[in-house]
Amino acid sequence: MASEYLKWKYRDVKPDEPPPPLEGWPKIKNWLHYHILYLLAVAVVLGAAGSMVWNALGIGRVKPDYIFAYVGKNALPADTVAALQRELAALGEDVNGDGQTTVELRSYVSGGEADPEYGAAAAVTLMADLTRGESVFFLTDDPQTLQVQHQILAGPDGTLPEEDDYGWEDKAIPWADCPALTALPLGAYREVMLGQEVSGDSQELLSGLYIGRRGFYDPKQDKHQDANRRLWNAITKGALSSP
Repeated sequence: MASEYLKWKYRDVKPDEPPPPLEGWPKIKNWLHYHILYLLAVAVVLGAAGSMVWNALGIGRVKPDYIFAYVGKNALPADTVAALQRELAALGEDVNGDGQTTVELRSYVSGGEADPEYGAAAAVTLMADLTRGESVFFLTDDPQTLQVQHQILAGPDGTLPEEDDYGWEDKAIPWADCPALTALPLGAYREVMLGQEVSGDSQELLSGLYIGRRGFYDPKQDKHQDANRRLWNAITKGALSSP
């Protein structure tokens, strides 16, 4: 009787049919539901890799025609840096052929004896710059230390000194002795330091610096040797003392 009852109970029951296959947007939505985390991970990796390549190739950035390095104990105000880059560019030429003349001023600030860690970091980045041969012109408040530590300032003829020559007097010119530099309209600077506004005249601030140019053991390392020499001559034209 039990078996007959079961036959009667389930005689009209059919097995479930498989659902119809998804098409179009529902199919895509279902796939995304199970794979979204993988997609996000791939997007992050590709984005990071693309950013590295983009920066390495310098895409989207204006490449400077001239690179100056400021090596000093105290940072220069942003207003002074901007004005200096603008006015120095006016003395130069479009070296890389991109239709504009630009100067980049890099700062390597030691922070003085009060902050040795800051100075160590600046020394490392400066060494990397020198190794790659990027900065060609140097502004510094201490040409003696710069030359003793790195021996990169060129002599009067534009070449590096002998290995035992660590002198700087014939390789760096005081800013105040260069009429072309002292005549630059750099204006005033204004900056907030430690919660207080500090202002002054940019020319007065730079008056105690020295300027020199880099020498290369292999002249081919200076990719724009002629243009750099012309800018150096323009900067130092009429200097009271010249290396």
